[in-house]
Amino acid sequence: MSLRTSSHVKALRKAAPVFAALGDETRMRLIAVLCAGSALSIAQLTDGTDISRQAVTKHLQVLAEAGLVRDIKQGRERLWAFEPSRLDEARRSLEMVAQQWDQALMRLKRTVES
Repeated sequence: MSLRTSSHVKALRKAAPVFAALGDETRMRLIAVLCAGSALSIAQLTDGTDISRQAVTKHLQVLAEAGLVRDIKQGRERLWAFEPSRLDEARRSLEMVAQQWDQALMRLKRTVES
């Protein structure tokens, strides 16, 4: 199994926006908050923080583009909810890379021991 197979390359390419979106501390905190409960409004997400609603809105847009959150209109309010499927895909991509490393280390071990 090689990272160069087209299915592996496609999986990693598909996961790249997720990792890019999660590469920011504020976005990671937003995901952590949304993972812990139900859908929340921007007002709820900014409550008790020094982050402006505009900044949170921009971060949520990045997360939405990566498929990590979705917005739900509830009356006049817009709520944000975590979307776990994209994170699961990214996790599987990391597991695939880990498997590649494990295989490479086993080959190295066999070479060194022989």
